[in-house]
Amino acid sequence: MRTGVTFEVSAADRVRLNAIVSAGSSPQKHVWRAKIILMTDEGLGTVAIMEATAKSKTCVWRWQERFMTEGVDGLLRDKSRPPGIAPLEVDLVDRVVALTQEPPTQEATHWTVRAMAKAVGIAASSVVKIWHE
Repeated sequence: MRTGVTFEVSAADRVRLNAIVSAGSSPQKHVWRAKIILMTDEGLGTVAIMEATAKSKTCVWRWQERFMTEGVDGLLRDKSRPPGIAPLEVDLVDRVVALTQEPPTQEATHWTVRAMAKAVGIAASSVVKIWHE
């Protein structure tokens, strides 16, 4: 269990943090992150900071640790996240498009999403995505 986090905020960092808090154009996520650090520097405990900022314990801890390792700049940027869904392979897209231009093998007048997905071996949502491109 984590107890009693303390750190020194330099005068230059304090000026930057106060500027973030007082600037009307600062994104609110930067404002409450700066407030967490300023309150920690004032000696307030985690519970008091949680109540003042309406943030969870893990959130308070995360930004305290980020400040200790990266300084004010660490508060102003979010960690990068891995990309979402990988794009479909070009040959797969070409195969779906080519099959779409041919009549279906079963007794039907046109391809349905499900039939195309089954024929190619991909998800129906991928077929829809290809057809809408």
